[in-house]
Amino acid sequence: MSCPINDEHIVQLKVFVELCKNQPQILQHPKLTFFKDYLTSLGVTLPTATFGAKNFAQSGDTNTDTNKPEDNAQSSNDESEPESEVELDMEGVIEPDLTDESQTMGDSAREVTDEERDQSDEKRTEAMRAFSEQQFDEAIKLYSEAIQLNPQSALLFAKRGQIYLKLNKPNACIKDCTRALELNCDSAAAYKFRGRAYRLLGKFEEASHDLCESLKIDYDDQTNEWLNEVKPNAERLRQHKLSAQRKKEEKEHREKVRRARKAQEARARAAHAREADSRGSGAGAGAGFPGAGAGFPGGFNPQDFSNLLFDQEIMAAFQDPEVAAAFQDVSSNPANFIKYQNNPKIAAVIEKLQNKLGKGGAGGPFSGGFPGFGAAGGPGAGAKPPTDDDVGLD
Repeated sequence: MSCPINDEHIVQLKVFVELCKNQPQILQHPKLTFFKDYLTSLGVTLPTATFGAKNFAQSGDTNTDTNKPEDNAQSSNDESEPESEVELDMEGVIEPDLTDESQTMGDSAREVTDEERDQSDEKRTEAMRAFSEQQFDEAIKLYSEAIQLNPQSALLFAKRGQIYLKLNKPNACIKDCTRALELNCDSAAAYKFRGRAYRLLGKFEEASHDLCESLKIDYDDQTNEWLNEVKPNAERLRQHKLSAQRKKEEKEHREKVRRARKAQEARARAAHAREADSRGSGAGAGAGFPGAGAGFPGGFNPQDFSNLLFDQEIMAAFQDPEVAAAFQDVSSNPANFIKYQNNPKIAAVIEKLQNKLGKGGAGGPFSGGFPGFGAAGGPGAGAKPPTDDDVGLD
């Protein structure tokens, strides 16, 4: 079955999906209600963050061409901005209580006698009676006395934490429940009351964790009700952190790619510079005379003709690529001279060379023709390597 969507629409769909990943609140836009309803029908849990015009403006145009470098740079700048605050339902959150230095914690390391344990149980019974009569201050006093007698009882700390919760002292409750969990990590009551205390302080993720742990140990309707109360805010915070982490990882990946690209470009520039230097050195090695360094036809070397280097007219002639190529060809094989016999440009340069090297005289070493090129006898005819005396070099 062929795809019923053309390539252009597929590209736009990919851009839209990427937008939803970075700005999940876009799904709350009224124009996308049909799409949100479809996702919900599939059992997808959608983010509940409030959608606003500001978010839509920041998300950008969905028709943006992602292949444009300037657009990618703008997207990178947008994602590098600080994360916006999550909109949370803060109803029911209270001001934190101050640390109570008189809060008795006891010495959990000391040995408790049976008599002390019995006395502690009596105090706990009196405290429970005071709590049922809503005499919370008296109940705290009695639980503190019981803790002094038996500081190894996790239940005593959890119960006193419950009373602190009733008095809207969440920090004191958290302190007691934390000690209870240190003594007994399976205390459902300690998780339950500490979770509620975190909720009162607006610490929704911590509250959700503790309430879930309490339900795992011992299901309770009130605990479940409290959990459902904090779930929306906890989920928003979780999604926010996931988004922030994803953006951080994407930013680190882009930076890694950017560094790799810069290093690759630097290596390419260095290689290009080395290649240019190599070409320059090769050109300089043979500049001024074809076949330099490879020997001159007939056994000559360009150094034997140093007087040519000071003839501007001849040097200018060798700047012509056609002349240089021809003499390079003949230098490798003198017999190739026949190919250039009817080329007036090449013949003129040869004549100048013959005049210079052959001194222009009938008895000169080049009177019979240019070395390696021959004269009337054709290429190479009568050519022989000249001596220093023939050339007139000292």
